[in-house]
Amino acid sequence: LASTMLAGLLTLGAVSMMRASSGPVASGRAALRAGAQALTLRQLSALRRAGRIVAKGAPAPDKDAPIATNFVRNIIKDDLASGKHAQLVTRFPPEPNGFLHIGHAKSICLNFGLADEFAGITYMRLDDTNPLKEEQLYVDSILDDVRWLGGDWGDRLTHASDYFAQMYEIAEHLIEDGKAYVDSASLEMIREYRGNYATAARPTPDRERPAAESLELFRRMRAGDFAEGKYVLRAKIDLSAANMNMRDPVLYRVRHATHPQTGDAWCIYPMYDYAHPISDALESITHSLCTLEFQDHRPLYDWVVHNMRPAPPCDPLPRQIEVSRLNIHFTVLSKRKLIRLVEEGHVRGGGDPRPPPPPR
Repeated sequence: LASTMLAGLLTLGAVSMMRASSGPVASGRAALRAGAQALTLRQLSALRRAGRIVAKGAPAPDKDAPIATNFVRNIIKDDLASGKHAQLVTRFPPEPNGFLHIGHAKSICLNFGLADEFAGITYMRLDDTNPLKEEQLYVDSILDDVRWLGGDWGDRLTHASDYFAQMYEIAEHLIEDGKAYVDSASLEMIREYRGNYATAARPTPDRERPAAESLELFRRMRAGDFAEGKYVLRAKIDLSAANMNMRDPVLYRVRHATHPQTGDAWCIYPMYDYAHPISDALESITHSLCTLEFQDHRPLYDWVVHNMRPAPPCDPLPRQIEVSRLNIHFTVLSKRKLIRLVEEGHVRGGGDPRPPPPPR
């Protein structure tokens, strides 16, 4: 199983390389399909359950022997056995601002594979909260790669932008409840006043702005009355928190940009740490699997879903669980860093064999 999945992961990287360097994706992908003959997640799960995946020369597996497990699988088993959840619901939520690479393949296999193993479902969600970075080219590429690795989302293809109206309504309620405020401080001032692990945070002058005033300003932000950078909406949580993410994070910023999905309907856009937990809650995600760099963001994730009004449709609320990233020694696995390498001229992009894959 491990070797077959590894073949799929490596082939995804090769497909992405070919996309950037050797002509039409379809012909390159067909050649790789014919050569690698990689199995889909659904086929792998069926073969594993039937005991038909056996190393060459190894004896037939003992059907009564315990199946190898891990802490994520154990959590899911316990939650389903206890009745906490009737069905496992996961999601794969990439931002469409670049091509997928081998690191993403782990998340694809984890989210779609666990849902298949436990008879659950997976949402294929495109996290399109930043209209300046997203392109249809990346959307098409992402969906194609996930399908090729065996991801089956049925009719559950969604976008974070599908929920912009609900996110805005929740933000208004946060303001009314005294849990958010409109701040005129610049991002530099916010960063300075937030302090760091050695210095205490200080409130900006607008932190005690009356709720009615913040609500009026927020609605004017929505109407397009202000230039970018004039105001932001911040959560009002705890400036004394040891976790920097809880020191009144920014929830919304003004951005006059045309969105690939919503066009010019919006000129304020939610930040990832606000949009992601709300999207999870609205889709009734049971286990929100992410990588370890989001561990410090979990308290904010929980704060958002617990303070949603109207209350989310799911009970219990989604649970964020962190797992390690898939890293390869001496290899850059970051869309942002790969794009920077191309833009700064360190690599050529298409046709350069060094990035895995070239982001252009």
